[in-house]
Amino acid sequence: MTKPTTQPAKVTIGLVQMTCTKAKQPNVDKAVARIGEAAAAGAQIVCLQELFAGHYPCQEEDFTLFDDAEPIPGPTTERIAAAAKQHQVVVVGSFFERRAPGLYHNTALVFDADGTTLGMYRKMHIPDDPHYYEKFYFTPGDLGFGAVNTRYGRLGVLVCWDQWYPEAARITALHGAQIIFYPTAIGWQAHEKAQFGASQHSAWETSMRAHAIANGLFIVAINRIGTEDHIEFWGGSFVADPTGTLLAKGSHEHEETMLVECDLDQIDFVRTHWPFLRDRRIDAYGDITKRWIGDA
Repeated sequence: MTKPTTQPAKVTIGLVQMTCTKAKQPNVDKAVARIGEAAAAGAQIVCLQELFAGHYPCQEEDFTLFDDAEPIPGPTTERIAAAAKQHQVVVVGSFFERRAPGLYHNTALVFDADGTTLGMYRKMHIPDDPHYYEKFYFTPGDLGFGAVNTRYGRLGVLVCWDQWYPEAARITALHGAQIIFYPTAIGWQAHEKAQFGASQHSAWETSMRAHAIANGLFIVAINRIGTEDHIEFWGGSFVADPTGTLLAKGSHEHEETMLVECDLDQIDFVRTHWPFLRDRRIDAYGDITKRWIGDA
């Protein structure tokens, strides 16, 4: 991988953790304002949470919510692109995409600091859990995994449920990503928080910190906050460095915009000291593409 000549060794990332209303426009206005605030404070890359333009829609199977989806490009993506250009920051955003009649995706875009759309990722892993009825709304992505060069680094994007799959992080890393962003909407349900809440959150954080370690790169997880219908979103947005160390972690209760500096030169240092990528036995992994091999 060749670094873009303008890429700095150190980049400052802004994580926008915010509450959302059911009405779209206040959320879009808030996101645009937070992008500006983060840029003014020194952010060079800003990440928004999953489906930031409204309430998380998948808590019920409601046909009327398809009306909230937009084509790409569309009004909301154009607002975010304009904010990226105005403030000269890279922005990662997640959108409810209307691709064609009856065909909808959960789609993340990377906007470069001049407002150009550099990358599109359609969420590959689609959950179907109580109050996470995403299979009702979203077609699984068909663009695969990848990474794009931006003004401030080479970025990969995965979305929420993708965070549980080491294969997704690995392939994104192999495309040269220096930072993987996970726009997320995850939280507790009231009836299970007391018994399972701590372990659920720990598993979520641990899985992504493990991706940072196994792949020797930075992980940025940005989660929403606040209670919407059945789910109390737990916030806790964080950045992990290539050793899995938490550089910053957000509140479980409050909106905030965190700024975190990442030294991209750390990637080479860690990978030469923990050579997990080098020592992979790529000749022995063919079975990973099978559904199950226990009966063989």
